[in-house]
Amino acid sequence: MHEVELLVLLLAATTALAEVANRLRVPYPVLLVLAGLALSLLPGLPPVVLAPNLVFFVFLPPLLYASAWALSWSAFRSEARPITLLAVGCVLFSLAVVAAVAHYALPGFGWGPAFVLAAIVSPTDAVSAAVATKGLPVSRRVSIVLEGESLVNDATGLIAYRYAVAAVVTGQFALGQAAGQLLLVTAVGIGVGVGVAAAFYGVHRLSRTSAAIDTSLTLLTPYAAYLLAETLHGSGVLAVVAAALFSSQYAGRIATHDRRLQAAAVWETLEFLLNGLVFILIGLQLPGVVKGVAPALRGPLVGYGVLISLAVLGARMLWVYPSAYLPRWLGGSSAKSSEAPTLAEATLLGWGGMRGVLSLAAALALPLALPNGDAFPQRNPMLLLTFVVILVSLLVQGLTLRPLIGWLGLEADGAAEREEQALRVRLATHTLAYLKGPEAAGQAPAEILGRMQSRYQIRLDRLQRRAAGGPEAVPAAALSPFQKLQEVLIHVERGMLEQLRREQRTSEEVLRKLENELDLEEGRLALDKAS
Repeated sequence: MHEVELLVLLLAATTALAEVANRLRVPYPVLLVLAGLALSLLPGLPPVVLAPNLVFFVFLPPLLYASAWALSWSAFRSEARPITLLAVGCVLFSLAVVAAVAHYALPGFGWGPAFVLAAIVSPTDAVSAAVATKGLPVSRRVSIVLEGESLVNDATGLIAYRYAVAAVVTGQFALGQAAGQLLLVTAVGIGVGVGVAAAFYGVHRLSRTSAAIDTSLTLLTPYAAYLLAETLHGSGVLAVVAAALFSSQYAGRIATHDRRLQAAAVWETLEFLLNGLVFILIGLQLPGVVKGVAPALRGPLVGYGVLISLAVLGARMLWVYPSAYLPRWLGGSSAKSSEAPTLAEATLLGWGGMRGVLSLAAALALPLALPNGDAFPQRNPMLLLTFVVILVSLLVQGLTLRPLIGWLGLEADGAAEREEQALRVRLATHTLAYLKGPEAAGQAPAEILGRMQSRYQIRLDRLQRRAAGGPEAVPAAALSPFQKLQEVLIHVERGMLEQLRREQRTSEEVLRKLENELDLEEGRLALDKAS
């Protein structure tokens, strides 16, 4: 089987298994990893090696960008304190705990290899966290903290990893230098990300020729931010996150509605395919990882991998509970003014931190040999241990997230829905006031203005009724005759377009353009009916 055929097979498996996962109501990374494991055992399948550069320079930038774009700066800023405590404090605490367990429990693991292993598995994975919690009934706050932590803890994990590897290679470790480097890497990454996003914002403003060009610019932004930050020895991950948070604030000024719609469709498809490939590739690494370990060590190392998994999860749980409450008890008025998470929410924050492809890529990126020619100590065992930790994280934590949420009695807090409804009310009120004001008088005849005022008044009445606890569904009688007629006319026009397509006398390009306009109009009507 050639590489192209294998890629097509993986894409087909990704699409099919994602649909199966939706029907089974399980996170699709779980099924994709299992599918990768099953495919890796097929006879005749060529060895699939997940190159670290493929992860760091191809998969990671767009996936991080998409996750950070969806998060928004205001949401990130509102939970900056718990995110920082987890992204820095929890990673360092886990690093110390896991290194101690590895050193004292794993045969042949000195402090150097123990800290390298701990640095690999301590940070949570942004891709895994975003996908695993998607669609689960969790509060908006918990989701923001989990995703925000996984997006920014790379700086801590990256510095720990670099200095742990350097300590093994050179036999020296400088704690003070590592702390200073952490600040430098963070500052450079954020600065580069904001600078690249600002530059691309200017280019977007000048680009007025093609929606394809605008979409291409959005795809180039994360890669440019990541590569430039890494070149300047900053955090590429933080650069991408900063670029996404900056760009999302100015999305409304960058392009017209049709270009934003096209870019959103492209990004949704790209994110889905890359996510699927990442997780199925994790499973496909099994033969290569196992092959590098002596047969007599494979069984014991799997058991030790489970032990390291327990250490990783235990360290996180030990950190989450005190960090959720101690700062409020010991801090000033600003710390006490923020609402503390419930015990159930703190438990979910601890259990929801998952490891994924970034840990595996970091393990694969370990040097093969030391400067003196000796093999890097415990490299192959570390690969298998990392693989086991990732599997335990994705399969055990991923499969138990939904039951755990039910057992804890957690449910979606409806904050996003309430915010949406409040904004809809505000928009409708503002627009209705404009229609009744003197500025709108010269915009259209009085009859048209009256009809539009009636339309927005109906919308505002429905929104206010719903906010007051009225029925969720909009009765058909509540729709204006104008809206009903719009719905009928859209179907009439679609029928005419289908007839023209059957006659084959009109170019497909023109037909698709008109269909797109009807899609937009129908989408707008659906929003009117829902609001």
